Amino acid sequence: MASRDKPLRVLLDGTPLLGHRTGIGRYTAALAEELASMPDAVEVRAVAFTLRGWRALRTVLPHDVQALGLPVSARLLRQFWLRGPFPPVELLAGFTDVMHATNFVLPPSVRAGGVVTIHDLDFLNAPHELPQSDRRLPELVRRSAQRADVVCTPTRAVAETVQERFGVPRDRIVVTPLGVDPAWFAARPPQEELRARLHLPQDYLLFVGAMGPRKGVGTLLAAHEQNPDLPPLVLAGPGTRSTGDRVIRTGYLSEPDLRSVVAGASALVLPSRDEGFGLPVLEALACNVPVVCSDVPALREVAGGHAEHVPVGDVEALGRALTRTVATPPSPVAQAARRTHAAGFTWRRTAELTVQAYERAHA
Repeated sequence: MASRDKPLRVLLDGTPLLGHRTGIGRYTAALAEELASMPDAVEVRAVAFTLRGWRALRTVLPHDVQALGLPVSARLLRQFWLRGPFPPVELLAGFTDVMHATNFVLPPSVRAGGVVTIHDLDFLNAPHELPQSDRRLPELVRRSAQRADVVCTPTRAVAETVQERFGVPRDRIVVTPLGVDPAWFAARPPQEELRARLHLPQDYLLFVGAMGPRKGVGTLLAAHEQNPDLPPLVLAGPGTRSTGDRVIRTGYLSEPDLRSVVAGASALVLPSRDEGFGLPVLEALACNVPVVCSDVPALREVAGGHAEHVPVGDVEALGRALTRTVATPPSPVAQAARRTHAAGFTWRRTAELTVQAYERAHA
């Protein structure tokens, strides 16, 4: 990173930090923590584009990161931004050197450099699956990508899609891979209290994520049902908690509970039809859990040869892969290789690459 006389003023979209954190919320939280520890490079502030829970932003930010802005309807803002460059972000949260949109949609600005993170583009192929409130999201993201001085993507696979679908030149795209929190490398299987609370069996397969169509849960449930010798299936993510003989839904889990549940799994399964990164894959590798996932570019890139890949939507192939994985004794060499691979992904590196994107946007 080039040296500067004073740190860049960066305004971060902190809206994903509010409420139960999905993968984008975890990305935004880890990035904010790392940026806050780099005061010589950046001075970080955050804004939340929301009416509900707006005041809670200051309670979830790292120390010394200031919350700015006014309560405002995100839906109303998006309607304005679809029509033109008003209101600019400076009107909402004051002047800044760089505005970083962490969640697809970059506000217009008067003079701030613009950086937008585009996590994946599956919704371009399935716009009908978006909720009614997000039906204009593809157009908003396209405008954000073309307005931005720099587009950040978590993988080369997404970078190529942004270039192809939005016509963004490759030299305006920066790949900023996500990281693994060090706590994952020390994660241990659940203790009896957690097992009892979540009704976890001794052996189980695990899916982590939302239950939307993109994640391929239907394929996973079908493969699991067709192979009754497989261990019970645990689905961890937002939604209602339920307990059955063969399928257990835990609902949303806290970070400590999630780490334990992943560490205790016989295998992690991610049969998505598309992914931008696939953070659960990397976190499972960090705590020595075998991974079975779909054969899509981003997951191949992130897994780095340390997962078994199956064709998207192939129920029989997924069932065979799970059966092989459960039956294969753990190899110390393979386990060491998994952890070594995962250790190469750090949030500090994510932040350093992102600061480079800020420098380019400001220049």
